[in-house]
Amino acid sequence: MTSSSGSSATSSPRVPPSPRVPKGRPENLFPLFAEAVKLPGIGPRLQKLLEKLTGPKVIDLLWHLPSGLIDRRHRPHIIDARAGQVATLDVTVGPHKPTPRGSRAPYRIPCTDETGEITLTFFHAREDYLRRTLPEGERRIISGEVEIYNGLAQMSHPDHILTPDEAQDLPPYEPVYPLTAGLSGKVLTKAIQAALERVPELPEWMDAAWARQQHYPAWHEAVRAVHQPEAPDAIEPRHPARARLAYDEMLANQLALALVRARMKRTRGRPLTGDGRLRRKVMDHLPFALTRGQLLAVAEIEADLKEPYRMLRLLQGDVGSGKTMVALMAMLVAVEAGAQAALMAPTEILARQHAKTLAPLCEAAGVRLAVLTGRDKGKAREAIVQAAEAGEIDILVGTHALFQGSVAFRDLAVAVVDEQHRFGVRERMELSSKGVAGTDVLVMTATPIPRTLQLTAYGDMDVSRLTEKPSGRKPVVTRALPLERMDEVIAGLARAIGEGRQVYWVCPLVEESDVLDVAAAEDRYAGLKAALGARVGLVHGRMKGAEREEVMGAFQAGDIDILVATTVIEVGVDVPNASIMVIEHAERFGLAQLHQLRGRVGRGSAASSCLLLYKTPLGEIAKKRIATLRDTEDGFVIAEEDLILRGAGEVLGTRQSGLPQFRLASLEAHADLIAAARDDAELILQRDPELESERGAALRVLLYLFERDEAIRFLRAG
Repeated sequence: MTSSSGSSATSSPRVPPSPRVPKGRPENLFPLFAEAVKLPGIGPRLQKLLEKLTGPKVIDLLWHLPSGLIDRRHRPHIIDARAGQVATLDVTVGPHKPTPRGSRAPYRIPCTDETGEITLTFFHAREDYLRRTLPEGERRIISGEVEIYNGLAQMSHPDHILTPDEAQDLPPYEPVYPLTAGLSGKVLTKAIQAALERVPELPEWMDAAWARQQHYPAWHEAVRAVHQPEAPDAIEPRHPARARLAYDEMLANQLALALVRARMKRTRGRPLTGDGRLRRKVMDHLPFALTRGQLLAVAEIEADLKEPYRMLRLLQGDVGSGKTMVALMAMLVAVEAGAQAALMAPTEILARQHAKTLAPLCEAAGVRLAVLTGRDKGKAREAIVQAAEAGEIDILVGTHALFQGSVAFRDLAVAVVDEQHRFGVRERMELSSKGVAGTDVLVMTATPIPRTLQLTAYGDMDVSRLTEKPSGRKPVVTRALPLERMDEVIAGLARAIGEGRQVYWVCPLVEESDVLDVAAAEDRYAGLKAALGARVGLVHGRMKGAEREEVMGAFQAGDIDILVATTVIEVGVDVPNASIMVIEHAERFGLAQLHQLRGRVGRGSAASSCLLLYKTPLGEIAKKRIATLRDTEDGFVIAEEDLILRGAGEVLGTRQSGLPQFRLASLEAHADLIAAARDDAELILQRDPELESERGAALRVLLYLFERDEAIRFLRAG
């Protein structure tokens, strides 16, 4: 493998090795982080289009990878050129046939070689330009798709027209890029080629043995190879150049997460050991025993809490797997040790639901619990805030405002966060700042996450998984019906409502548009109200939070029979009497999303069902989704299948900010590289925890290159 760490006449200054570690973005990256508008030929109009498509900086153009290639090597004689093929022809230009005035006919130029004739056609042509570009009687190299019109060969608007001297400039393989309206492929390619001229040689951050084993080129060579391909497989995910760039991106991600993790391990916490008295009282009060998975998770958390550094653990559990009970046990360890705990939920209704669930258990154990949300104002709020600061509250439940502004604790030891508001790495670091001696953090998520995504989104955290459902939970019967049977479904709902049951009706996603989603939900709401005369409620994403929570609260209280909703139904909202879930246009939803929605029912004593209404005919992927849902209720199995069917970008939902948006790596094509990058990052920090060695300095450049600057601040030398 060729190392790129040497200097050259054109390379930027090399990052110096230890101990002169650079602070701030290294100078040799400045050209890449300049505004793209500074590249030749890019004016303000083009800048806006590029920013929309790729991003505002030069580096964004380099990260915009080709989606295909055009093979320009096929150089037949005219007689051998085939319709539908891209051909590069060496021709002599014949007499021009300009468009007659007022005619819509194309401008035609016959061209010949020793075997035949082909006509070049141009619509809306400028004659002066064409006469300069294609002078009569001269040789030109033309390249484009051959067509047959009225039995004769023609080429409309050739992609390239070159003089014989320029022929060597025609690439054998021309990259094709994803575009946006108003931006042509030719203009974008020119901008990317200009960006390539700014690519510096950077110090090699990759392990030399690994790079040799994988046949990886140097970084700057890899960037050029994907944008100036010399082989038909150059843009394939597993091509060494393409895979190298993917590995670089994953290594930056894993190294950043490992630095966060190392910072947590370095940050002194305090050993928390409870005597078990409060937990025993709660266990005695429970009408059921904890599952094996819950007991294991509790044991893992207790072990973390005993350590002298801060805990950062993710508790993964499917809908209804009993995460809240595990969280309570963690919080009770803090209370037994004489400290306080807090539980943060994403919405007021969920915070109050958590408090309602925990209150009788805390009361039985003599634990002082309070709830604080945006609804609490004035003296009532002030009383709770003062009690928390004085240590008169053991467990405080609330929304994210618990960790902001005026709320202070006497001694906050354990913070539990319901992950539904999508905390990223930075927020997780800030969370523990409210504690005096260091707060232990437990993050809960009801989204089953495949291991591949777990490494990329939560690689800084230890993970506990709950895979069983608590005893007494009934399976949900899942059926799929075509939309043509809607009348039967509505008649069935009328009978169910008559029996006192409640129903969720989820409306379809419409073209990624909130406005259209709301319109669909309002239409269904009006239709169900007219058909059933029942008490029908409506919630959607464009309603104000308080208004939405009022409707959800009415549904919880049993004052609404059917709740029509877009996908804003709060994950975690518990309505045991709701036993029917109808999902309209189920083919438009991802597997994991369908599973989450199904998890809203099956929480009470009544037999529960989920009806998937679909439009015929069903595509193959939609068929597989529905078959998977009918076959299993295991969220982890479903999440893995969803990753295969739909790709990583959608599995956690498009708004899942905790998931890094990879531009070079594909979690499907490069899954094996994630684990390798994770191992590499851990080994790097074992050997060089402050990244002060020569390779460490190069790795800092890597972190800046992929804009993981946050992680560098966690280094003592950073």
